[in-house]
Amino acid sequence: MVHDDADPARKYKPRIEAELAGLEAESEAGSADRQPVALDQQSVGRLSRMDAMQVQAMAMAAERRRQARIHKLRKALSRIADGEYGYCETCGEAIAAGRLDVDPTAAQCIHCTRLNER
Repeated sequence: MVHDDADPARKYKPRIEAELAGLEAESEAGSADRQPVALDQQSVGRLSRMDAMQVQAMAMAAERRRQARIHKLRKALSRIADGEYGYCETCGEAIAAGRLDVDPTAAQCIHCTRLNER
């Protein structure tokens, strides 16, 4: 597929790369929060350990969301490299610029997305 002068890849690639770099840095920085909580109740105490386990669970949930977003960002960069970015993976039509403004990783037009949600 050939893009016209309003090439969405050129517009959104820097934004996608910046978000990806930020999420990868956050993932690396938060790795300590996802480590197993020590069972030593002498040094932590029961309630403190429960708090630590809750923090760990929240950190793990945040990491799952972060990894899902990283996956979407990498897929978008792959579509850019393949020359397919900005076109619906399902029907091949151009994805509206407004949709890409909201989510530059969008791989489907709004019509196909709505059909898939049913």
